[in-house]
Order: sequence, then structure tokens, then C-alpha cells
Amino acid sequence: MSDTRIKSTSINTPRRPQTSTVEQSTEPRWEPGAGPGVGQSVERGAEKNASAPTTRPQARPAAHPTAHPTARPSARTSAKAAAGFAALAAIGPATWGTTYVTTTELLPPDRPLLAAALRALPAGLILLALTRRLPSGDWWWKAAVLGILNFGAFFPLLFFGAYHLPGGVASTISAVMPLLVAGFGIGVLKVRPTRRTLLAGLVGVAGVALLVLRGSATVDLAGIVAMLTATTLMALAVVLSKRWGRPEGVSLLALTGWQLTVGGLVLAPIALTAEGLPDHFTGANIAGYTYLGIIGTALAYALWFRGIERLPASSVSFLGLANPVVATLAGLVVLGQTLTVWQVAGLVLVLGSVVLGQSRSKAPRA
Repeated sequence: MSDTRIKSTSINTPRRPQTSTVEQSTEPRWEPGAGPGVGQSVERGAEKNASAPTTRPQARPAAHPTAHPTARPSARTSAKAAAGFAALAAIGPATWGTTYVTTTELLPPDRPLLAAALRALPAGLILLALTRRLPSGDWWWKAAVLGILNFGAFFPLLFFGAYHLPGGVASTISAVMPLLVAGFGIGVLKVRPTRRTLLAGLVGVAGVALLVLRGSATVDLAGIVAMLTATTLMALAVVLSKRWGRPEGVSLLALTGWQLTVGGLVLAPIALTAEGLPDHFTGANIAGYTYLGIIGTALAYALWFRGIERLPASSVSFLGLANPVVATLAGLVVLGQTLTVWQVAGLVLVLGSVVLGQSRSKAPRA
């Protein structure tokens, strides 16, 4: 009997609802109408967690910089940028204003063409060696044209006019460059000069005349023609540089080196044939040529060309009036010259002309 009871107990043991209890514990259990159970809350929480990553990035889309009112470029910002470019470009004419003092005090006499050649060719070759870039395509003839206009033809005519005219007369003739640039701009750039530009140009000519002219000044027809031609060539070079711009991927120093090299190659044989070399070069001669070549030519023209690239052509042309101003101040400081009341008035007019000739840029609207 005992064995039979034991066997019946072991046989009846699997019939207990233990397995069903375990199976039920793995399934969600709730009563109908009793509200959400554990399974429903887990499923809804999972739905919330699954939808969260997709909704969070779309909650606050990134705003475009121009969408904010303060991101709009202001007139003050553009004016400061233009003033910075103008200040750098004005360094070129300012250093050119020291050429007369440097020539008379440091260079050998009666060799203007040699001075022009030694200003252009060594500086151009140095820039070519530094940049290691040659023109390509149309820029072979464009660089040649600009090099002749800015250096090869301009320098000889400039020195010829300077030797046949008093300095005041030569500077007054060169002061008409803003008006010439305005005239060339009509045909080449399709830009009509404003009344403001024309008025500033006339004021600049009057100011330079008061600044540098003397009552005893004499004129020479050949010198006037040479100086006016030189000024016209430089004005045309400004307009063409603005029209052609700069080839893509070419630095400003490389573009400057091309033009200086072309101009120097044109000037060198003329200078050696017409003037020749001096018997020897003194330390002062070497210092003068070095200053004119590196500071007064390579650096000055690179900054000048940058101004042409960044500013309106008419605005750049007025910066050239810094040349006679610095020349007068250099004579005052280095040579011990004095200023008259009329010269002070001319100085004020020239500075006013430069400021008046700068174009006012409006801030673009977003």
C-alpha cells in the first residue's frame, strides 16, 4: 500500500497547475475594464521611447545665420572694410611720394632710366622666384600689356616729364588721373561717374596745384605731353586691371611679379643703351635702389593692385593724390622746406578730395 501511494503521488504531481502558473507569469495579466495593466504601460512607454529620437532633432531646427536680424551686414561693417582696403592701397602712392627725396639724396645723378629699370626688374624676378608661378593662356598678353602700361612705358615718360618740368607742374598734371579713370570707366567698365566723383576730381587738381605750384614755374610742351601721356597710361592700367581681375589660383604677388618683370625687361636695354652703368655703386646707391625696389615698387604696387581689386576704380584713383602730399611732407622733414598758407590750403583740399572720392557702399539686404 505504501508503494502504491507513493507512486500515485508522483503520478499526480505533474498534474498540479505549476506549469500554467509559470506560463501565466510571462504574459501580461489584467482584468477587462480595470484600466491599463503592466503590459500596456510597457508597450506605451516603448512607443514613447521609440518616437522620442525622431521628434527631438525636429523640435528646434538650426537657424540660418542670415535669419537672425543681427546677422545682416551693416553699412558700418562694409564702410570699415572699405576704409581698411583704402588705407593699405594708399601706402603705395605714399611710398612713391618718397621717390624724389630718395633719388636726389641716395641715387647717382642723371640716370633716371637706370633707376626705373633697377626698380622694376630685380623686384619682379624676386617675386617670380618666391611665387614660382608663370602666366598661362590669355594672361601672357594681359600681363605684358599691364606691365608695359604700369612700368615699361610709364616710367620713362614719368622721368622724362620730371626732368623737363618743375615738380609742381608734373604733380599737377598727374592729379588729373581720377578724371581720366572716370572717363575710361565709361567705355571699359560701363560705369558712369557720379557728380560726386567729378567734383572730387576737380577739387583734387586744385588742391595739388596750390600745394606744389610756384609762381616762377615754367612749362615745357614736350614735358607736358610726356607727363600727360604717362598719367593716361596709368589710368588705363587701373581700369584694365579692374576689368580683367586676377586669374584663379594666382596670388597677388605673382601677378605683380609678372608685370614688374615685363616692365623691367623693356626698360633694361633702353637704360643700358641710353645711360649705361656708373663707374661704381656706393653704399648709399645700393641702399637707395634696395628701398625703391622692395618698398617703393614690389610692396607698394602689390598693395596698390590689391586696392584696385577690392575697391571701385574711381576710389583707388583718388588715393594716388597721396603721392604729392607725401612728397611735400618729405621735403618739409628731410630737406628742411617750409609750407606757405596756400600750400596748407592745398593740402586740406587734397585730403578732402580723397575722402570725397571714396564711394559709399550700401549694406546688402538679406
